Amino acid sequence: MDVAPTITKLGPCDVRQRGILGLRNARFSPGAKANAKLADGRGRKAEGYFQGSDMHVIYSDHHKTHTTNVATIDGVPFVSRELPARAEVILLAVREAGLGPITAPVDHGLAPVLAVHDPAYVSHLKTVYQETSRRCGCPIPVLVGTGVTLERAPEPPAGFFARRLYYTYDYEDPIFEGTWEAAYWSAQCALTAADVVRGGERAAYAVCRPPGHHAMVDQYGGFCYLNNVAIAARSLQAEGPVAILDIDYHHGNGTQAIFYADPQVFYGSLHADPGVDYPFFWGRASERGAGPGWGTNLNVPLPIGTGDAAYLEAFEVVLQAIQAFGPQYLLVSLGLDAAAGDPIGKFHLTRAAFVTLGRRIAALGLPTVLVQEGGYNLDTLGDYVTAVLSAFP
Repeated sequence: MDVAPTITKLGPCDVRQRGILGLRNARFSPGAKANAKLADGRGRKAEGYFQGSDMHVIYSDHHKTHTTNVATIDGVPFVSRELPARAEVILLAVREAGLGPITAPVDHGLAPVLAVHDPAYVSHLKTVYQETSRRCGCPIPVLVGTGVTLERAPEPPAGFFARRLYYTYDYEDPIFEGTWEAAYWSAQCALTAADVVRGGERAAYAVCRPPGHHAMVDQYGGFCYLNNVAIAARSLQAEGPVAILDIDYHHGNGTQAIFYADPQVFYGSLHADPGVDYPFFWGRASERGAGPGWGTNLNVPLPIGTGDAAYLEAFEVVLQAIQAFGPQYLLVSLGLDAAAGDPIGKFHLTRAAFVTLGRRIAALGLPTVLVQEGGYNLDTLGDYVTAVLSAFP
């Protein structure tokens, strides 16, 4: 699907122990419900829902340069669930729902990316495709044949092919000629959404592809190269404490690692038990943070097959922890792979559950940046995204 959206340009525009320990048995009590959603006959929200009338959506077609849909490796078609069509079905659904303006991202340059990621790692992402192709004598995608390396030397190795292993912990994340371009503009989408909310809007949604929450400071994995939500969160930290809510089926190990010792960023995640599903080595309930950031990390691993009732009960625990933290901004890693029928996820959430998730998040009353992560069922992805977004102005 190749949708040509109408896009307008924007101008540049402690918790520690308090309130979080013992929240396993807590229950979330939301404040007064927002006014009922009203819509006019053209599908645009009418007055009376929240102050303001639109969900600002940030989208860039640069994502299409990460060509997971047409690539071959050693003459064999590369098969991936992380496809350009994901962003396009979301875009189509957002437009049809009339949620608000679709805006191209502002280019913030590399500075906010380098505020999260190691400069040598960023340089590697920018140049590894070209260098690999030069050394091999032909254009060739970068795909390393190895898995997780938990023990790493403090400095990258001198050898080029060894560095290719050093900067990833996964084996199914190719780097194509346009992967850096797509990842760069994905991060710019998240940064622009943060700008919109910083400027006074209630919420903004970044259609980020590739996704980002598995990307570490200096390693890529899990379809993720730059950590979009972490980059946006870091850009908002100067304004006050920030909370990140991750509802992707998989634990956001990259986001957790980036802020693990940071007392000004709370990270809360509901996800598949890492004992049985990706990312396996991160995401346990015992991981609470480190040093000054101890207590600002909350993981709620859930069993395979989790449905609406159990998920929503656990979700309320995380929301209460966020309230106790008292952030100035909320960022949501919006993964939809917890949905029933997702080809990668193994939870069974219905559309009704995503409607409830959106309402619960919106009821927090916080300026909110929603950043797209996973979700791989192309038949339902767009609809489930709008189910969440429709709870916001």
